[in-house]
Amino acid sequence: MSQERISMRKLKEVYRLHFECNLSNRKIALALKLSATTIGHYVKAAKDSGLSYQSLCEMNEHELCTLVEKFSHKLKAVSAGSAIDFASVHAELRQKGVTRQLLYQEYQQALAANQKAISYSEFCRQYRQFKKVLKPSMRQTHIAGEKTFVDYAGPTVPIYDDKTGEINNAVIFVGVLGASNYTFANATLTRSLPDWIGVHQKMFEFYGGVTEIVVPDNEKSAVTKACHYDPDLNPNYAALAAHYGTAIIPARPYKPKDKAKAEVGVQIVERWILARLRHHKFFSLVELNDAISTLLVDLNNKPFKKLEGSRQSLFEKLDKPALKPLPSIHYEYKTIKKAQVSLDYHVEIDNHYYSVPHQKIGKTIEYHLTQQLVSIFHQGERIAEHIRSFNKGKSTTINEHMPKAHLQHQQWTPIEFKSWSKEVGPQCAKVADYLIKHRSNPEWCYRIHLGFLNLAKKYGKARLEQACLYANNHHLYSFNHIKSILQTQCDKAPINSANENYEELQPCEHTNIRGPQYYLTKTGDPTNETTH
Repeated sequence: MSQERISMRKLKEVYRLHFECNLSNRKIALALKLSATTIGHYVKAAKDSGLSYQSLCEMNEHELCTLVEKFSHKLKAVSAGSAIDFASVHAELRQKGVTRQLLYQEYQQALAANQKAISYSEFCRQYRQFKKVLKPSMRQTHIAGEKTFVDYAGPTVPIYDDKTGEINNAVIFVGVLGASNYTFANATLTRSLPDWIGVHQKMFEFYGGVTEIVVPDNEKSAVTKACHYDPDLNPNYAALAAHYGTAIIPARPYKPKDKAKAEVGVQIVERWILARLRHHKFFSLVELNDAISTLLVDLNNKPFKKLEGSRQSLFEKLDKPALKPLPSIHYEYKTIKKAQVSLDYHVEIDNHYYSVPHQKIGKTIEYHLTQQLVSIFHQGERIAEHIRSFNKGKSTTINEHMPKAHLQHQQWTPIEFKSWSKEVGPQCAKVADYLIKHRSNPEWCYRIHLGFLNLAKKYGKARLEQACLYANNHHLYSFNHIKSILQTQCDKAPINSANENYEELQPCEHTNIRGPQYYLTKTGDPTNETTH
């Protein structure tokens, strides 16, 4: 622990309690609310100076401060051979599990027998002094393989269409590893979610691994609801993190120091890459990314000013061995959205309807849509999976998702209706053939089949067969006609043998019946009209 600073009044009180009251350092510390170690430093300084208590009391503030400073420098004095390489200390602290206490112990062990070690508090103080001369982006201690900071650069790069002359401004994505500052940059046409996900995949492949944490800004593609304490991640971004085994911890809103590495990384990319490309004219995104990749190699191999090595060398030494391996399966971008299950237990996804278990009617579900597959989840549980269909307005239904009544409905096809009618009798089969021929819609066949089943249950198959006979003789082929025949008991009336060949009967002759010859006369000629 470093030496505490106290006022001159309190310092003179320390000397009074020690020299006049003869209190121990611990009791003085309790009385003045200071640490016993601090009291010991000031008492030792007074004794080493050889001055009496009366002389100390007569000193002014400046003289007393000079005495204390002189003693402090005496304590910190070490031989030239014990100088500490704090650049190495700074680099070592980036490795997981390495602490200042451990490095201090190693420093003590490395000293020669005739060299005196500085105290641990002085070791920490000198290290803090060393960090003050570094760039602001390096004042934080980052563990190897722990964090990747990502952000978009402000300037854009125009891409020209050589056919139409249209200009699209490409945005530049930047990623920086915390420990080594190893930098990645890539251009995308938009800041949309698909481009955001895709450029992360390229970044992980560029690094050859994944850090434990990714720290983005509150980009709309990353965070759906910004919050100081508990931001809501975009579900697509969360799915990417789950696939690669990393955690997404967005920077706090209006706290740029949370992503200082990204801020400085963006600035360096703007100065060392984008500024050098300002006079180049690009006609494709591939051409632009090729130019960025070339300059990125120079950037990562550029030597540090105040530290040994470069971003590339520190990456090989620190971050690369600590990165998590990439997953064996390539991540496939998926659209993740929420929807509500309609009354027909189907969900509309991209103008196609996919079934879910009918028990989920009215529930809010989450679906994951890829080029090949549709996965549907409810409360984190997968409840349905379908092969993606691009037939607009159509439906994909799994039988297990249907209620029992609907499943029976689906099974009652026109063939089922025809087969059942034959069991009733030939007249019923004739009516069924006519109905199926003129009304072939499966939904209609199910309903008419259900109606005939109810008639057979109410009146019996024998009467239904007789009613169909009556209907066939009189060309009455609708369900309502047959139902009316049964209700009025026309099926029970004896069939007139003279009318059995009803279809062959000819109209009778009568003076009031004009006949077909009347209409063959010249229209409008009164001389051709026949008086009746």
